[in-house]
Amino acid sequence: MLTLYSYPELFGVADNNGYGLKVYAFLKLAGVPFVHEHVFDASAAPRGQLPYIVDDGETIGDSETIIAHAIAKYRLGIDAALSAEQRRTNHLMTRMLDDLYWVMSYSRWKDDRFYPAFRDGFIAQHPQIDAAGFEKAKAYNAQRYHYQGIGRYSPDQAYARGLADLQVLAEIAPANGFVHGQAPTSADAGIYGFIANIYYFPIPTPLKAFVDAQKNLVAHCERVHAMVSPRPQTSS
Repeated sequence: MLTLYSYPELFGVADNNGYGLKVYAFLKLAGVPFVHEHVFDASAAPRGQLPYIVDDGETIGDSETIIAHAIAKYRLGIDAALSAEQRRTNHLMTRMLDDLYWVMSYSRWKDDRFYPAFRDGFIAQHPQIDAAGFEKAKAYNAQRYHYQGIGRYSPDQAYARGLADLQVLAEIAPANGFVHGQAPTSADAGIYGFIANIYYFPIPTPLKAFVDAQKNLVAHCERVHAMVSPRPQTSS
């Protein structure tokens, strides 16, 4: 059976990383049986990044590569009806979510207004990680942000990028149904992976405030969450 390795759950969300949660949601929506293993250390992962899967002895990293592998190997029809235009939209949205990832991560690790709440909430749920370990991760992420570029932004500048991305998602997410109709596709898994990691986290970042105010985006997140989560969850 396929095994998904990804970061631990947090605040009732199956993975506290948008990419891992995207893959988790995709496998659930597509009906692919899998085992979910939560790990903290990404050193064994391809390119040292989570998530990754092991499927019949084959190790595959990168969320988009994982999804493409699952569609091909298991002949999944979840995206089969998409038009060329819809596939182009999905590609552009996927790249925009890559941009949103950095702002989400910045809000947790870089912004000292919100880092303590993230740290304390994580340690409360995963006490095997102590404050010293968290500080090491914070320093490591500070380097990542600097070299990627987001770490050279002021908080207002960083959040402006993320809010612009969220505004587009709020215009894409439907009030009812799913992005491309009445059945979910990989696009819905992608949006859910990132929005759930904002909406269900009781940390009042500017990203959270924006999402909470978008009724259609919240409704979309809750619809997907109900389909992929074993237990109900409400925003704090």
